[in-house]
Amino acid sequence: MLPRGMSVLPAIRALHPELTAWRQDFHRHPELGYQEVRTAALVAERLESFGLEVHTGIGRTGVVGVLRGAREGARTIALRADMDALPMYEENTFAHASSKPGVFHGCGHDGHTTMLLGAARHLAAHPDFAGTVVFVFQPAEEGLAGGKAMLDDGLFERFPCDEVYGLHNWPGEPLGVAVTRAGPMMAASDLFDIEVTGLGGHAAMPHRTVDPIVVAAHIVTALQTLVSRSVDPVDAAVVSVTAIEAGSTYNVIPRSARLKGTARTFVPATRDLVEAGITRIAQQVAAAFEATAEVRYRRNYPPTVNSVRETAFAHEAAEAVLGADHVFGDRPPCMGGEDFAFLLEQRPGSYIWLGQGDGIGTPNVHHPRYDFNDELLPIGVGYWAALVAARLR
Repeated sequence: MLPRGMSVLPAIRALHPELTAWRQDFHRHPELGYQEVRTAALVAERLESFGLEVHTGIGRTGVVGVLRGAREGARTIALRADMDALPMYEENTFAHASSKPGVFHGCGHDGHTTMLLGAARHLAAHPDFAGTVVFVFQPAEEGLAGGKAMLDDGLFERFPCDEVYGLHNWPGEPLGVAVTRAGPMMAASDLFDIEVTGLGGHAAMPHRTVDPIVVAAHIVTALQTLVSRSVDPVDAAVVSVTAIEAGSTYNVIPRSARLKGTARTFVPATRDLVEAGITRIAQQVAAAFEATAEVRYRRNYPPTVNSVRETAFAHEAAEAVLGADHVFGDRPPCMGGEDFAFLLEQRPGSYIWLGQGDGIGTPNVHHPRYDFNDELLPIGVGYWAALVAARLR
């Protein structure tokens, strides 16, 4: 049941059973980034059945639906949902669990796709707005920059938009709560690889080697000082080494060791500082041990930065559905990354979180027992409908 006080239109509430069936079908048939062939085909088929103008193959597997209101209007807004799954195993055993071992909708993109489809269906049946809505179904959000791929394929040139909006389910907030925030909402998400090269040899004679594992361990420790001693304490940054690979047996010191990790920042100057610091620390720590370190730093996703005006519109639309007491604009940002950031670099817009938690212990996104909360589906559709009604009067 929907939480009390939710103002979701009866026509949207009536869609709930069908939306649930769609969402669980997407969950049962997950597809990785740029492999969303079945998902994209179903999205296109349904958009066409609603009467939308449909375009496929944008950014490889992306789909765009265009809906013009019954009244003339100059403004065009874009609404975006992501479609891809994660390369991880699901531990749930319910009937709609993933049918593909090692592929799993562990972030709720099945729900995002369903909510935007539901909004397209509702608005096509109730087109009493002035202007145009562009429904963007994006591939490859999970680390593969599908948003950028759609932009590179001419998304905003082919479908000119004045504003762009996105959302994400949020298990950390209760069902029926929305979180908005002007300014940084999600962090820049960068990746780094460090290869340490020393001198291999017999593990019983370490004095005749330059042990890259010891060097790598010192680099890991030294990198922790970047945030604690180089970043302004009122700013935020994360540097995490997430993998160390070296060696193959018990009695051999290897020639090299490899480190992998991620860096998260909000501010461009801090991003520059962290990138330069990782390279400097790795190379100079290695040199102190007479080893060398080669660093490859990849700027992956930029920070997700909401514009002030459009965030106010998003906040008001969420209040129209959830009530003013259930929409919060003062929550801190998240250090997670989101490639909706690429779209926000091109157009003003806003990205919000919709709570879907059902109590303490709700599995978070990217957890093997996560599942999208189907009670959120009509709330999400209601939010999209309220946003369109407010922006395309």
